Amino acid sequence: MNGLHSSVQSHCTQLAALTSRRTHPPSKRRCICTAADKDPLLLRVARGEDAERTPVWLMRQAGRYMKAFREYSDKYSFRDRSETTDIALRLSLQPWEAFQPDGVIMFSDILTPLPALGIEFDVVRGSGPIIEVPIRSMEQVKALTPLEDPEAKLPFVQQTLAGIRSEVGNKATVLGFVGTPWTLAAYSIEGKADKHCTKTKTMMMKNPAVLHALLSHLTCNIADYVCYQIEAGAQVVQLFDSWAHHINPSQFATFSLPYAEEVIQRVRKRHPDTPIIFHANGGTGKHHLMKESTADVIGLDWRCDIAHARANLGERTVQGNVDPTVLLGPQEGIQRAVHECMAAAGPTGHILNVGDGVTPNIPEENVAYFVHLATQQKHSRSQEQSDLAVAAS
Repeated sequence: MNGLHSSVQSHCTQLAALTSRRTHPPSKRRCICTAADKDPLLLRVARGEDAERTPVWLMRQAGRYMKAFREYSDKYSFRDRSETTDIALRLSLQPWEAFQPDGVIMFSDILTPLPALGIEFDVVRGSGPIIEVPIRSMEQVKALTPLEDPEAKLPFVQQTLAGIRSEVGNKATVLGFVGTPWTLAAYSIEGKADKHCTKTKTMMMKNPAVLHALLSHLTCNIADYVCYQIEAGAQVVQLFDSWAHHINPSQFATFSLPYAEEVIQRVRKRHPDTPIIFHANGGTGKHHLMKESTADVIGLDWRCDIAHARANLGERTVQGNVDPTVLLGPQEGIQRAVHECMAAAGPTGHILNVGDGVTPNIPEENVAYFVHLATQQKHSRSQEQSDLAVAAS
């Protein structure tokens, strides 16, 4: 820990050094691959390849909007569901079986690794995650434990991801996910959701060394957790910066982006071929900073215009960004929103998604329609052109 503490003062310099080595993943769009190829569609697009159509999945696609999901959530606590392999596997596969999206994400939570680090939490229905002993001092940070043996501490994660891979094969891409160091640090300091993030902001202003120390500890261990998910079967991993909306661009550049970037670089050293998605909730207004991320895909929230975001981000693969509340409305509105999003994003370098998670009050049939619309949108390239491009690659 002491080595980490001594390095936190140079976090901005570290980011500049990291991004100077690789401004963003190099363009890999060499050919249009077909559905007959071995690797699943979303994985190919996340790697930067052109494909026969735009892949689609939804954040929080395993959730209470599904009747089958509620049969478990009404009976079992969140941690029982997410940490019992058979249940977590069943819940992960429900949307795949119902809608056939191109991505199947593990049913879990961004806070799942925290108990392995010495930060216990529970999820209280109606209130959300609660951390009974929030992190507020350097002594508490120093007392935190390393992840060390995730297979022993978090065996259900490996079992769930392996089970998903076994079930879907190459018909869909298996996604793992983690919270960014900033989001996990803020949750650990607040102890619960707080729309003003007051405890963390106070620490940021009065005692930033404690915050940087916590961020450093989380960074190393979250990187190990990502690698554990990849080794268990995740083909793509998404970093959720769920609380990025709590901080302004300058704070994002200091307390979030450098640590998320270090996670990416650490993972890339061990698993260079696994695509990483970086999704910042509240990233609007921060795209000029997110451009510096070396993530393979930049996730966009629903608050931004995807064409403008593309212009700011440059030649990057992006994900998003339909407003999920559109799914509360009629099908003609959903069709219009999907068409507008895909037209603005263009036929290449885009993964269709909602710009935030699916909420419990969204009708299942509208999620099914959203996925259906995407899967029917074939790119207008002839097979002859595809074959020529493949032959030339």
